[in-house]
Amino acid sequence: MTPRSALLGLHAGALLFGLSGIFAKLAHASAPFIVFGRAVFAVAALGLFLALARQERWQRLSLANGARLALAGLLLSAHWVSFFTAIKVGGVAIGTLGFCSFPAFTVVLEGLVFRERIKAIEALQVLLVTLGLILVTPAFDLHSGASAGLLWGVASGLLFAVLSLVNRARPEQVGPVQAALCQNAVVALSLLFWAAPLPALPALDWLWIALLGVFCTGLAHGLFVASLGVIKARTAAVVFAMEPVYGIAFAWWLFAERPSAMMLGGGVLIIAAALLPALKAK
Repeated sequence: MTPRSALLGLHAGALLFGLSGIFAKLAHASAPFIVFGRAVFAVAALGLFLALARQERWQRLSLANGARLALAGLLLSAHWVSFFTAIKVGGVAIGTLGFCSFPAFTVVLEGLVFRERIKAIEALQVLLVTLGLILVTPAFDLHSGASAGLLWGVASGLLFAVLSLVNRARPEQVGPVQAALCQNAVVALSLLFWAAPLPALPALDWLWIALLGVFCTGLAHGLFVASLGVIKARTAAVVFAMEPVYGIAFAWWLFAERPSAMMLGGGVLIIAAALLPALKAK
């Protein structure tokens, strides 16, 4: 893979991740079932990628490594359910921007768990995210869809931050694709009770869920992993900060979810917070 194709792959991956909320909104199933279906299709896609790409070999898991991956899978399940609930309740823009609070949670949690000193730029990140969230929902009301959706989105961001800390402790010998496949398998198993028996969904809903699992999870993750072999992590961080931009733009186009000026201003602050560390490292 050349640097040019790797960069294109990163942008394609960011676009696919950004479409996650769109496909979830198009499917009329419940959030837990959408996550279950996404995980099942993702396991199939990641398994195929692992077999064909041959970029990493399957490693036998010890009991401790299996327990870590199982915990990560449960956190991923809770993160996705809360994120898709945010989309269903508050819309794509609100849910996505709420989720984008995760860098601020990551900074705070890393400081507490790993006793790492919070740097000035990281404190600025937390401040920008906080101000951005205030702007996104200026009139807070628990009975309003926007406010409830934002709370679910922020909850998904907190869960993703905890998941990032758990993945930080992932053993070196377990490759990222294998780890993602195992975590998605745990997601599917954890939601099997809510998914059975399978609901009588229209064929179009199954299509949206399949696209969500195969393209927005399996293919997007595969592109991300393959591109990181050529592109620096900080460059990838800048590209993936475009994820909410893609999601909000498509929601505006498809569902007429036109963000207000306050929401756009809050979104700019939140995305700027995500970009800060990568831009500083250049």
